[in-house]
Formats: sequence, structure tokens, C-alpha cells
Amino acid sequence: MADKFDYYETLGVSKNATDEEIKAAYRRMAKKYHPDLYSTKPEAERKAAEEQFKKVNHAYDVLSDKQKRAAYDQYGDENGPMGGGFGGSGAGGAQGFGDFDSFFGDFFNAFTGGARRSARPNGRIDGDDITVTITIDFMESVRGVQKDIPITRQEQCSDCHGTGAKGGTAYKTCSTCNGTGRVTTRQNTIFGQQVVQTVCPNCRGNGRIITDSCRTCGGKGSIKRSRVIHADIPAGIDNGQMITYRNEGNCGKNGGANGNFILMVNVRPHALFKRKGYDVYFDVPISYVTATLGGEIEVPTLDGVVKYKVAEGTQTGTMCRLAGKGIKRLNSESRGDLYFTVQVQTPSGLSKAQKELLSQFESSLSINQSPKQKKFAEFLKK
Repeated sequence: MADKFDYYETLGVSKNATDEEIKAAYRRMAKKYHPDLYSTKPEAERKAAEEQFKKVNHAYDVLSDKQKRAAYDQYGDENGPMGGGFGGSGAGGAQGFGDFDSFFGDFFNAFTGGARRSARPNGRIDGDDITVTITIDFMESVRGVQKDIPITRQEQCSDCHGTGAKGGTAYKTCSTCNGTGRVTTRQNTIFGQQVVQTVCPNCRGNGRIITDSCRTCGGKGSIKRSRVIHADIPAGIDNGQMITYRNEGNCGKNGGANGNFILMVNVRPHALFKRKGYDVYFDVPISYVTATLGGEIEVPTLDGVVKYKVAEGTQTGTMCRLAGKGIKRLNSESRGDLYFTVQVQTPSGLSKAQKELLSQFESSLSINQSPKQKKFAEFLKK
């Protein structure tokens, strides 16, 4: 990325944040700016979210790597003290100086003690997360629903136990690095002779040499398999929320933990109900006569239709509340409330006889029976 920005600020963490805090912040921010959530947004908003999503991923790539993070903390650039002078962290910023990695790689290693990607190439590597977005109906989000989600993930090979070697034992310790995965050499640089640690070229950082590859996985240690995740989506889940299923993602390497399966939930809008938090809002049309005389009306709720008594003289715009008839709160048995706004309907298409009756009725009313109309008339006289 050519444009500089604060990686800690981007993820919303302090410079003393632990690895777990950084990982949790990344998941939170990646969910917030995930492109799927902006697919129906205006182009400008969608592009802004995409750019922020890229920044979040780049920030996590740096801060989750101990070597990169150390270089960034010390020099303000993950590529070391010379990184900022050539257009940011991208290789394209080193035009005119040949290959950036080959020219400055040894210099960087002299300060960091090894390869930038990992201090221990043969160490534990956690598996990647798998993220899937699902769209459900409004009432499914209200009541909860079960969904079968098909995924494809990398699973540890059961025949070689993730080693890539036949039977899990057909390998030997690398004689070049003695199983460490690293070799130490002395190299001449523009700053003099430096002791440099690099990935072992013989075992490629694994620390061991496979003498007979596992035929099941072809020596990779993992196999791609299709699975179905039986997802229990809880009642009360809202649009844009996500559910994490631990250890259901891709398998780790060298004893690393499996990644997680992250289900991002989108909720389709309802034709009538509008959700705000755990409360529900909608409009109910009533007749002019019911509003005037009062009476019983039918009101739809999340649990079915209920009877509601409208008070005499109810005005349009009056909001009524049904306590505990809203949406169930997550991890709780309590529910929000349901609010409906009365909309008094003015009759149209009246017959001559109906118009005459209304005129007679209007003539029989006094100004005191319409407080708002009376107040307005008094204002006009002023």
C-alpha cells in the first residue's frame, strides 16, 4: 500500500495489544467493512468500504507477524529502516534499484534475525478462517432457524497425521539445519559483514526431509474436503451480525489450531415490520369512524393477530405500545416492545347521500370538540 496509515489505529487497538486482541479486532473490523455488506450501497460508499477493508487486511498482515510488527514499531515501516523511502511496503516502490527483496533482504535480516514472514518456518501455524455470508428472512431472524451450510475446507490428512510423510514417519531430520529450519551465514553488505539467518534451502524451513511422501495427500499434509455445517441461527439475530464456530475452519500446520468458521448473517427486510434494536415498528390504518368513536381493531404481531381497543377521539399519528411483543434478545428470554402508529384513513368516493350526512354532522360540531382546530383558528385571528 503506497498510502501510509496507522495500522494500530486502523484495527482500533493499542500498541501494547496482544496477539489475541489484534486477531479479535481484525475479525471485528473485517466484518464491519466486508464487501458483501455493501453490495447494495451507493458506489462511493461501496468503494470507501472496499478501500478500508484492504487497509484492515494489510494492517493485520503486518501486526500478526512478529517480525513485521517489530520492524513497524521501530521504524514505522514493516520493511525496516529503508522501507519508507521507496513508496511504502509494495515492491513496486523500489523501481530503479533492481529487486527490492534481493537488495535489501539481507540488510533487513541483519536487524530482524531472519525471514520476514516467520521467525520459525517450522513452528505452529494456525489454520485460516472460512467466512460465508447467508441471507435469511425477517421472521427467520425473529424465531431462529437452522441452516445447513456447505463448505470446502482443508483437513489434516489422517494417513500421515499432517506430516506429509508416508505413515507419518517416513522422514528424517534435515542435516543442513539440524531440524531448526534455519541456517546462519555471514554476508558482505553495504554496512559491512553481517551474520544473517535465512530459511534452510535444503528442507525449505521444515526442519525435516520426507523420504517417502504420503500417497493420500501427495505430501501436502492436508486434503480438501466438502463438509456441511449445521448452523443454529439464534432467535433475535440482526442484520450484519456474525456467528463464530470454533475450529471449523481450515486445519493448521505443525500442530497449529484449526481456523474458525464465521457465518455472516444478512436479513431481508419485512413488508410491514421495521426493526430498531429489539423493538418493532409499523403503521396501522383505521377508519374515520373508529378513530372518532373508538373501538376494537386487529393488530398484527410477531406471534399472530391480536385485538386492541382504540380510545375514542384517537388522532392520526398516535403511537401505541404492546410491551414484550418485540424481538427476543440474544442470550436472554426477555423481548423488546412492539409499537404501531395509527393512521386515520379519510374516506373517498362518497355518494351524494353520504356527503349530505357528513355535512350535517359537521354542522352539529362545535369548535371546542376539535382542540387543535380551535387553537389554529385563534392563531389566525392574531
